[in-house]
Amino acid sequence: MEKYPLPLFNGMRNIKLTIEYDGRRYAGWQVQGKGAKTIQGALEKALYEILHKKLKVIGSGRTDAGVHAKGQVANFKTDSLIAPDRLRMALNAVLPADISILRAEEVSPDFHSRFSAKSKVYRYTILNRPSRPAILRGMVYFYPYSLDLALMRREARCLLGRHDFRSFQATDKKERGSVRKVKKVAILRDKELIHIGIEANGFLYNMIRNIAGTLIEIGRGKFPEGSIKRILGLKNRRFAGPNLPAKGLCLLKVNY
Repeated sequence: MEKYPLPLFNGMRNIKLTIEYDGRRYAGWQVQGKGAKTIQGALEKALYEILHKKLKVIGSGRTDAGVHAKGQVANFKTDSLIAPDRLRMALNAVLPADISILRAEEVSPDFHSRFSAKSKVYRYTILNRPSRPAILRGMVYFYPYSLDLALMRREARCLLGRHDFRSFQATDKKERGSVRKVKKVAILRDKELIHIGIEANGFLYNMIRNIAGTLIEIGRGKFPEGSIKRILGLKNRRFAGPNLPAKGLCLLKVNY
């Protein structure tokens, strides 16, 4: 790998990264105990190799083990003068092949990848055909039976707006408020793939995977029409559908 010069100056620059990754080999975004491979850990290790300093990379939010990203955002502070695009190339030269820096840019000192975010867009993908996947097996949830997409779309509209999403929140180690605002929701079919896209100002632990599981239960006729509104009102996780596997979930974009 080419060695880049690392001139210093009396100040700190704030560098924003846009990151794509395949989450299958990782225990999520956040650095954990020894031996756990994480996206944050891989990035901090790569930055140390390039900039020769231990730096903390702040992500827009945690993605769980096995979850993918096409547009995760992170930032870090550095006193190096290396140009952002050269930093992008250097990072991509040392990072594992399943993590890629799409963009690196210098931003204002007060930019914070998490606290500056206005909304996030996630997509859950279902492979809906009779035969199990071979090529996409680590990127989609396989469901071989017929689904009523029209009914699923009608029910999904009940998610729009500000609600208490406690019914779709998995048990979390930390007590958190459960009110979130869903700005957009769409269920689209692309041949054999069904995409459930949700934009919100924030998400609870496993919220999208629980919503996707509930929508499948509705689409296959196990839950009747009106279920989403009823489940939201009950504010109890046991009335919602199953928590679908992480492999079907992808963080598409963070809006600022």
